Amino acid sequence: MTEGIRIPELRTLSGGQLRSSLAAVDEIRECYRVLKKGGLNIVGEVLRDQGPFYEMDHYPKDDVYDRETASQYYYHAHREEHSEHGHFHLFLRNGALPDSVEPVCGPTGENRVAHLVAISMDAWGYPTDLFAVNRWVTDESWLPAEAVIAALDQFAMDHAHPSWPVNRWLTAMVRCFRPQIAALLNHRDALVADRPGQSLEQVLEDRTLEITGSIAIDVESWAARLKEEQSRRSGNDQPFLRALSASATR
Repeated sequence: MTEGIRIPELRTLSGGQLRSSLAAVDEIRECYRVLKKGGLNIVGEVLRDQGPFYEMDHYPKDDVYDRETASQYYYHAHREEHSEHGHFHLFLRNGALPDSVEPVCGPTGENRVAHLVAISMDAWGYPTDLFAVNRWVTDESWLPAEAVIAALDQFAMDHAHPSWPVNRWLTAMVRCFRPQIAALLNHRDALVADRPGQSLEQVLEDRTLEITGSIAIDVESWAARLKEEQSRRSGNDQPFLRALSASATR
């Protein structure tokens, strides 16, 4: 479901975003490394000691929340037809959201909560897709994409419950795939604005519209593209650096 989703070209990413995504790749790999040493994986960690895995229930119970960063997530399953084990839903609550933006509908004031992205996981504990959802799916505060995108870097799970590697991994996933998440949010807004015969409020409660867009992801493939872009930029800098060095020796 990638039709109409405009992912920015790598050459348009700022140097800071490129470095941030590459650093996040290293963090993701480190999380996999320490989990693998114990025979563990991301999904197994978040379900550890949670009892039977029931469809639609939130794991861990009562979600995971970092009060300092106003970041929140949970894991659950309800999409068997998509051949996924389950997916994470990631949120930012009021303290991390722009003060000046009030939602079109959904919780307001101190109860504001914005859904950032969902991450589909396979049975081996690895991510397969990112997707965005309609408002009714998570009962979020509907904020414009530009406001949510501006707050993306605020997402950080900076504690060890229920698993430090899982929390570090989720934080890194947002940093790593920030361009894709931004593209999904922009596409989400364009899609709900283009539903003939329905007001925006009607579209946001339309049970026939659940997933507004999805993007397949692969950490190593994305890492290779990021490194290639980094090398391209470094190569482009060489003539300038050689000219600068030559002028300094004159």
